[in-house]
Amino acid sequence: MTIETEIIAATRGWIGTPYQHQQALRHVGCDCLGLVRGVWREVYLHEPELPPAYGAGWHVDDKAETLAHAARRRMTEIEGRDFAAGDLLLFRWKPHLPARHAGIAVSTSHMVHAQDGRRVCEVTLTPWWKRHLAFVFRFPEKSS
Repeated sequence: MTIETEIIAATRGWIGTPYQHQQALRHVGCDCLGLVRGVWREVYLHEPELPPAYGAGWHVDDKAETLAHAARRRMTEIEGRDFAAGDLLLFRWKPHLPARHAGIAVSTSHMVHAQDGRRVCEVTLTPWWKRHLAFVFRFPEKSS
């Protein structure tokens, strides 16, 4: 099984998990970062680093690209907006704000994400989502 196949299967296993800020427990609760953390734990059998506390507000006027910097420490950044199934997608809501939302591509037209007020779900990557796509990262191969 390829790493992409494992990532996609693990990601889809989180569909239906209730939204809960700063949580990362499948079928119990997670936010968008918790989804990524939980998928990582399932595939790699460990958590690479614990995130610092973070607020629920997406419109924080902070210029730090915290999510992108964390992803760069563990994953390969893909230049441009080309992504494949199994890639991590980071979104920014406004051009002057840092990326504050994450989803995992399960195809070139769909992603799974956690959004406040909803359960983890698979959605179509509409033109709106593609306009807000800021970063793409590839999960690493598993070490032997």
